[in-house]
Amino acid sequence: MEFAPPARPRRKPSLTPMIDVVFLLLVFFMLASRFGLDAVLPLPLAAGGGAYNGPPRLVDIAPDAITLNGAPTGDLVAALSPLMTAPTDMIVLRGRDGTDLQRVVTVTEELRAAGFTAIVLME
Repeated sequence: MEFAPPARPRRKPSLTPMIDVVFLLLVFFMLASRFGLDAVLPLPLAAGGGAYNGPPRLVDIAPDAITLNGAPTGDLVAALSPLMTAPTDMIVLRGRDGTDLQRVVTVTEELRAAGFTAIVLME
């Protein structure tokens, strides 16, 4: 009578190659993906100098309001129009305490969309 050879314990497969592949895929997708688009907002600082002509155009940006030359305004573009002789006239922006950067960028984009090109951020 023949007996079957004794059963060998099953060998567990190695997980090292699978882990290597997972890490390689992770690195590949991290390097190949773009998480956001970078936008450039050309905004010179007041220290850069430049010629200023015409009436004052100082826009104070607060967290809850926008003032033009100290007077509160609802529509900034409409309030600026009588003070401008050309779209290239300088507009000075000043962020007040507590104002976040996104609010300043939003106001700047509004002004650029209205056609104003010389916007200066004051420190």
